[in-house]
Amino acid sequence: MNDKAMTTIPGRIQRLFAQEDLNFLLTNRVPRIALTKAMGRFSRIESPWLTRLSIAVWRLFTPLDLSEARQQHFRSLKDCFTRELKPGARVFDARPEVFASPSDGIVGATGLVREGQVYQAKGFPYATAELFGPTQDASAFEGGRFVTLRLTSAMYHRFHAPADGTVEHVTYLSGDTWNVNPVALKRVERLFCRNERAVVRMKLASGHAIALVPVAAILVASIRLHFLDVLLHLGRRGAHEMPCSAPHAKGQEMGWFEHGSTIIVFVPRGFELAEGIAPGVRVRAGQALLKQGG
Repeated sequence: MNDKAMTTIPGRIQRLFAQEDLNFLLTNRVPRIALTKAMGRFSRIESPWLTRLSIAVWRLFTPLDLSEARQQHFRSLKDCFTRELKPGARVFDARPEVFASPSDGIVGATGLVREGQVYQAKGFPYATAELFGPTQDASAFEGGRFVTLRLTSAMYHRFHAPADGTVEHVTYLSGDTWNVNPVALKRVERLFCRNERAVVRMKLASGHAIALVPVAAILVASIRLHFLDVLLHLGRRGAHEMPCSAPHAKGQEMGWFEHGSTIIVFVPRGFELAEGIAPGVRVRAGQALLKQGG
């Protein structure tokens, strides 16, 4: 097969998966939880040749770029998913009024929290109370803002503290593993409330209470939180409460996903979107996401 043909194969496969009906069928109308658990086991197999082969197949489906990775050789597929970046690859905006993006991602739905309701896509509302679970009070964010950040499988999967502050509580809620791409968000009502997720409550040095809600998805149902030394996964059932007092400096690594997924950011009144932040925009960890009002 010639080089020209080789270079067009990934593009053809990616265009095939861009067809909405087929994409939804292949990534949702499947045994999601069983496949996710199987992927978790497979990704931990330490084999150089299997890892190289898996990465080559992965690149057929997504534009994976490892040029920023701290290392270029991986023991397992999980090591590639959760890769560190070279020093200086992500610089966090140091201005104290700036709330930085905690991760790389594509901006999804944004807006104000009104009467305890936000949106995953146009015409698809969900309740903050349901997202946060029965043990958490979401009223602190009434009238505040939310920003949805979607991490694709090819992106950098670690997330960081968006500002100086202290993590005070984590609630883990087990759930399903629907895909979280735009195709699914337009078809599955209350999708984020159905999926496995963690509610990370944090108080900023400015005194503001914020929340980060990492949401798992198909093939990714493990969330590592360094400050609790815990791996949240589908084997845990029910709402698990984890009170803590974990100070973080802006940009400090908080944890990682073991594939790609979503982080929903909630801030109270007094924050505005940073310049250039809008649905569909790609952001990098450390970039200004929100700013405190004057």
